[in-house]
Amino acid sequence: MKKVNTSAKNIFFVTGSAKLQPKSFKALNEVAAILKEDANLKLDIEGHTDNTGTDKINVPLSQNRAKSVFDYLVNKGGIDAGRLSSEGYGSSKPVADNKTAKGRGLNRRVEMKLKYY
Repeated sequence: MKKVNTSAKNIFFVTGSAKLQPKSFKALNEVAAILKEDANLKLDIEGHTDNTGTDKINVPLSQNRAKSVFDYLVNKGGIDAGRLSSEGYGSSKPVADNKTAKGRGLNRRVEMKLKYY
């Protein structure tokens, strides 16, 4: 589902916070529209951070960011909460090298995975 992956790249948060930036709303509305098109789809939302800071900070931050996306899709997108799950992984699943600013930026992300019931 390329569309959801593309949308996930356009989700932004206030630095060090789980507060969604308004420029994220368009992408999240697109995800909600995809879910509304097919009632058999379920969405797993995963929050990730870079390795800056400690797990004591990063794990809850990643969990809260995933939950912010979850809450937006339920409260603004009209998606049934039973079709969504959210989990935070902190810095445990990097997709890039944390030694560079670019790599850390890629690791600070929310991933969304569609699946059928």
